[in-house]
Amino acid sequence: MHLIFVAKYRKKLLAGPLNTDIMQYMYDACQAHHWYVRRMQSDKDHLHMLIQYNPTDSISGIVRTLKQISTHRAWQNYSGLLSKQYWKEHTLWSDGYFAASVGNASRSTIEHYIENQG
Repeated sequence: MHLIFVAKYRKKLLAGPLNTDIMQYMYDACQAHHWYVRRMQSDKDHLHMLIQYNPTDSISGIVRTLKQISTHRAWQNYSGLLSKQYWKEHTLWSDGYFAASVGNASRSTIEHYIENQG
């Protein structure tokens, strides 16, 4: 499944140490839930992921889990930076997301697309 998460208000926060850590939070959450990250890349204000998951897991559940864990851990470690950007609420991601199965394009095409972000 190809997922795209967008930073709230399209803030260009996915750079430097925060970006590196966000990706690690995503990898850790996927590993804990037995989802396999095939590719992941960011482009300053959004994150692309290609993951393999168990068909019994719901896409909305996967998205909710990934957003919750990454937001919580980012606020634990980067509260100073994030509170300057999101002073009213503890948020990181916009409410929506993009999800598509790999069936419409070959996996290698999507992997190439994700690798060439940023």
